[in-house]
Amino acid sequence: MLEGKNVNLRVAEKEDLPLIAEWFSNPEFMGEYNILRQWSRVDAEWFLGKNQFEMKLFIIEKKNGTKIGYINHYHVLHPDRWFHEIGYALIPSERNKGYCSEAAKLMVDYLFLSEDIDRIQAQTDIRNVGSQKVLEKIGFKKEGIIRKAFFTRGEWRDYHLYSILREEWKEPKTLTKTI
Repeated sequence: MLEGKNVNLRVAEKEDLPLIAEWFSNPEFMGEYNILRQWSRVDAEWFLGKNQFEMKLFIIEKKNGTKIGYINHYHVLHPDRWFHEIGYALIPSERNKGYCSEAAKLMVDYLFLSEDIDRIQAQTDIRNVGSQKVLEKIGFKKEGIIRKAFFTRGEWRDYHLYSILREEWKEPKTLTKTI
């Protein structure tokens, strides 16, 4: 478990599958900027089990144990090496309270402390100002636009590509303890 001041991150387990399937199928949870899908528990189990990109999903919990969202990291192949990419979502009632920024800081600290990597990146719909604020608040820099990155809700969506480099990160900002 990764422990922060207001939230903890723990690796998703089999008992989380029904909740993950519910979240991923709920258009309100996924928000207007993410891909619209319907998930079963079997789909969620397959998603957690596929490790082609070494994806790891963490549940974001408030200190009282309430599950409020997820954050994940996975590898993105570049011609010379792998990069880590992060993604996240919170239940609508817990947005705009700083929980996502803290979870993302925890994940960045964890990745830079545990792996020999130079870069972490994230993508966000160009209209998703909330996600852009999260990334910029924790030190990510906007690199550019990925045109027609995803098809969802009947249209192609453009995405901003963000990244943070190890030399920009410098030291842990949030990570207090790992268990």
